[in-house]
Amino acid sequence: MLTPAPDYGSLVQAFRWAIPDRYNIARSACTAWAVRDPERLALIMVERDGSVRTWTYQGLDRASNRFANVLRAHGIGRGDRVAIQLPQTAETVIAHFAVYKLGGIAVPLAALFGVDAVRYRLSDSGAKAFVTNGIGVEKLNGDLSGLSGLERVWSIDGHATLSGAGGEARDLWTDARNASDVFDMADTGPDDPALMIYTSGTTGPPKGALHGHRVVLGHLPGMQMSHDFLPQAGDRLWTPADWAWAGGLLNVVLTGLHLGVPIVGSAQQKFEPDWAFDLMARQGVRNTFLPPTALKILKGIENPRARYTLNLRSVGSGGEALGEAVYHWAQQALGMTINEFYGQTECNLVLSSAVSIGVTRADAIGKPVPGHQVAVIGGDGAPVTAGTLGQIAVKRPDPVMFLEYWNKPDATRMKFIGDWMTTGDQGLMDKDGYVHFVGRDDDVITSAGYRIGPGEIEDCLLTHPAVALAAVIGKPDPVRTEIVKAFIVLADGYLPSEALVTEIQAHVRERLAAHEYPREIAFIDEMPLTTTGKVIRRALRKDA
Repeated sequence: MLTPAPDYGSLVQAFRWAIPDRYNIARSACTAWAVRDPERLALIMVERDGSVRTWTYQGLDRASNRFANVLRAHGIGRGDRVAIQLPQTAETVIAHFAVYKLGGIAVPLAALFGVDAVRYRLSDSGAKAFVTNGIGVEKLNGDLSGLSGLERVWSIDGHATLSGAGGEARDLWTDARNASDVFDMADTGPDDPALMIYTSGTTGPPKGALHGHRVVLGHLPGMQMSHDFLPQAGDRLWTPADWAWAGGLLNVVLTGLHLGVPIVGSAQQKFEPDWAFDLMARQGVRNTFLPPTALKILKGIENPRARYTLNLRSVGSGGEALGEAVYHWAQQALGMTINEFYGQTECNLVLSSAVSIGVTRADAIGKPVPGHQVAVIGGDGAPVTAGTLGQIAVKRPDPVMFLEYWNKPDATRMKFIGDWMTTGDQGLMDKDGYVHFVGRDDDVITSAGYRIGPGEIEDCLLTHPAVALAAVIGKPDPVRTEIVKAFIVLADGYLPSEALVTEIQAHVRERLAAHEYPREIAFIDEMPLTTTGKVIRRALRKDA
């Protein structure tokens, strides 16, 4: 952990990693607090009707012990993958801790994922169990019967029959109430697998980035720096980000609970500016992670400090470039400077700002967080000189770095140039050590904080009978950074129409996720291709 220091240089000089030989996420972020301070507030859950339910560390510990016993009784054990598709609920946290206590591997799935996206990840991960809600059960009633590895399904919304896949979704709470609240936690080390988060799939299908238990420890310096030396008295964390995304799960929930900071969660999934300001005011949020798109939406509220009694101490932002306009708006409208940070699923929170020690610049994504070696490198893997464009890279070993891509050794190997883990993001480092994000050297689309790969969307588009060829790009957008735009060559017998646009958009939205459907579709007569059959995306971007 970071020790408060007067300046950045002192912080870097004083920092040392202290990774224990034996470590389990659930022990440090739940059980240890339950023993030390059982009634300490852990979760503040705001329901759709506005009511609030709170959880202590002891309550979370006992509930996750019960569910760990349920999982073990049904044959789920060390190394088994358990997929979790839930919104911001206490059960999300309980399920994660139960899996870690077992020595299993949690596979978080975004609540917005549709049938095809869920099916791919359940199949690729070989998930043995699936924890979801009534909405997720409905998705299972699609064509998921081919998932031979999936043995058990639990729903937080009660027992249900799985018509499409066969079998049943067991009621999580009925099973948990009948289980013991005492559990003998697995003895795990920092490098033992604990968590697998799927990347956007920028080159081919999405890849499962496998992390060890140490990933939480690796996040702590960046988390503390981006929130100006968290924890402090009265701190309380909230983010609108999905708790299945690294930004929600690792930038807020698991690290916050590890540090003893209460987490605010909300059942509402649609981000609305008045709702967000009202929630922060009512729940006394002191620290928040707000992606740049969320901040751009909040700009629509005039003079928020006059309308809402806000008690914010720190605002961190990452996932896409913040931009100078939002940076300066926050200073004027919120009376505070946003701490911009940077990372990716494979190696997160490695660059950060910290206004409390003077590390802040409107057009930069921060400086290397103490404990992380970050550089801008050339194609030969050597760091380039200050002001020179190159690829942002992180040096191994690093506690926050992923172990491997699940069952993809070639992709894992290609992620590195020597000991430098490449990010695929172009940037430059100035003479003062600030890193400036310039652009991507792949085709990833950054929209509303989500990193979206075109491959999965294109594959989905091709399952529509009207689509003969499809290519997807990111089109610049003032609010979302980029929107997904699809270029489509129609199959014989189909003609362009607004009705067909709506139909194709719904086709993708229902099968993948709400943030992945193409907000614009252009019908073209011929797809620009190279001689080897690859889409020439730069030609499409010119016409976007």
